[in-house]
Amino acid sequence: MRDEISEIHALFEGAPDSTEFRKLRKRIVRYTREAIEQYGMIEAGAHEPGAKRQKWLVCLSGGKDSYTLLAVLHELQWRGLLPVDLLACNLDQGQPNFPATVLPEFLERMGVPHRIEYQDTYSIVVDKVPAGRTFCALCSRLRRGNLYRIAREEGCSAVVLGHHRDDILETFFMNLFHGGRLATMPPKLVNEEGDLFLYRPLAHVAEADCEKFARAMNYPIIPCDLCGSQDGLQRQQVKQILDGWEANSPGRRQVMFRALMNARPSHLLDPKLFDFAGLMLKSEGFDANQDGIPDLR
Repeated sequence: MRDEISEIHALFEGAPDSTEFRKLRKRIVRYTREAIEQYGMIEAGAHEPGAKRQKWLVCLSGGKDSYTLLAVLHELQWRGLLPVDLLACNLDQGQPNFPATVLPEFLERMGVPHRIEYQDTYSIVVDKVPAGRTFCALCSRLRRGNLYRIAREEGCSAVVLGHHRDDILETFFMNLFHGGRLATMPPKLVNEEGDLFLYRPLAHVAEADCEKFARAMNYPIIPCDLCGSQDGLQRQQVKQILDGWEANSPGRRQVMFRALMNARPSHLLDPKLFDFAGLMLKSEGFDANQDGIPDLR
């Protein structure tokens, strides 16, 4: 395991030599490693000599989050803390004026194994989505389907996305406000076909840290001109609400995020998650603990 500060992956070369940036990098790496371990993204025994190595398809859009994901995963791999092979993948979706050479040139320069795939999903989205409606849902489904296909072709066991803590919070509130359910982006799931994992290793990392990191590293950011140009998106509205709460009470986002990791089914209202009808009193031979969960004595 490499721990010397002087030994870094090429993705970190040219990093600012400031205490602030070193703290930022260590924080992002620590939170990413924490999520990978906490949600079991590495198979048991993967660190053992002779163990079969997993291969992850790391999705790179060219945004600040995916650059941060790519750099941190390679840093963990470089230091012997992530015993998997990494293949960066960019799906060029045919958006007008997309700078198609930026990512291939960057990845070649960094010595990162990669695959660039062209699929014109842009034309499909523009054709199928009615005027005034947002593109995100259809665009995401088409992109995800192509990424799963590429992962299978490359022999990968997982598709790895750059969603961060704030994405997860925003999705929770979108489901709460508009979907009528308590749900968000899970850090780990299995696809519908049951043959691939989907991982979000940045689940504990704040968006602000991704932005600071990518800006400090001067990565060639590519904006999303398809959905990012649409006004009035539900996600943007939720983000504004969370920004307001954070401004009035710094740290509010982290408190809410911790709540997602501390669910109490007995204190919610879903009878599919908790057997309310089965609760009994002490006189009936049961005792209830502080969460209202019956304990047999």
